Amino acid sequence: MRKFVNDPKQFVPEMLKGLALANPETLTYVPQYNLIMRKDAPSDRKVSIIQGSGSGHEPAHVMAVGRGMLDAACPGDVFSAPPVDYITETTKLMRSEKGVLYLVNNYTGDRLAFEMAAELSMAEGIEVETLIINDDVAVSDSTYTVGRRGVAGNFFVIKAIGAASEQGADIEQLLAIGKRVVDVTRTMGIALSSCTPPAKGVPLFSIAEDEMEVGIGIHGEPGRRRAKRGTADEIVTLLLDAVVEDLPYKNGDRVALMINGLGGTPISELYLLFGRAHEQLKKRGIAVGRSYVGEYCTSLEMAGASLTLVRLDDEIEALLEADAEVPIRVF
Repeated sequence: MRKFVNDPKQFVPEMLKGLALANPETLTYVPQYNLIMRKDAPSDRKVSIIQGSGSGHEPAHVMAVGRGMLDAACPGDVFSAPPVDYITETTKLMRSEKGVLYLVNNYTGDRLAFEMAAELSMAEGIEVETLIINDDVAVSDSTYTVGRRGVAGNFFVIKAIGAASEQGADIEQLLAIGKRVVDVTRTMGIALSSCTPPAKGVPLFSIAEDEMEVGIGIHGEPGRRRAKRGTADEIVTLLLDAVVEDLPYKNGDRVALMINGLGGTPISELYLLFGRAHEQLKKRGIAVGRSYVGEYCTSLEMAGASLTLVRLDDEIEALLEADAEVPIRVF
């Protein structure tokens, strides 16, 4: 296992400690609950926005904590949902007069944990609402989900809701905004290699040098099919066909285009994919209004990439343009 690791069981706490030490003016680390929170949170002038999921997807979600984004994130172990008590205690610490909004990617473990935490928190008089994110077009169900998975498109939901929350929107307004963003966001990814969770010590799956997993999940779960590796142009066409036809996006649309690295793909290759996707969208009559290239939602060191489209309107675009401040500057 070629990783910088001490005790695999301490991998996540040590990572979170380092994150907080690198950002002492803006972030607080609460080790009892794997919690990263804004230094200035909570605030009764805004709804508290919380997300949690398995670790191993950084910068999602702990590195998306900051002004105009998340107020707190409480991850579980690598590729594991956070424990219910972590979420419940995080909710208590983030309690606001305007309420608490959970952003939950559509994985069975995450949903169960957040549903139970919501029940416990509401029993203590905390107003809690939940938004489910499910942007992945690759599968309808997977080994981790009932319905579509939540993947890199999650970033746009965080950004829009975080901005609106900062502007004082109430919890019902935030739910409506989040649902609108989810409704116009679609993603699909391809993997060229597997990844190795520190506690496991071996790759999650094997894949031949000339193969690719089409529609890979961010936990390494299977996608639509295993195929022979194609050229960059062929891969972009495959991803765009799946994503564009799903909503569908159409001639005359203005979109945000994201090429997201899964952890082990050089930035040069991501920009190559972006350029080809941009050109292909133009041929389809779809204009790219906002551009995102980098690592937003990874799968440890997996080689691969995902493509996300968001259909823009004036309100969504303004929220995506709003100022934000988080530890990782790709946002």
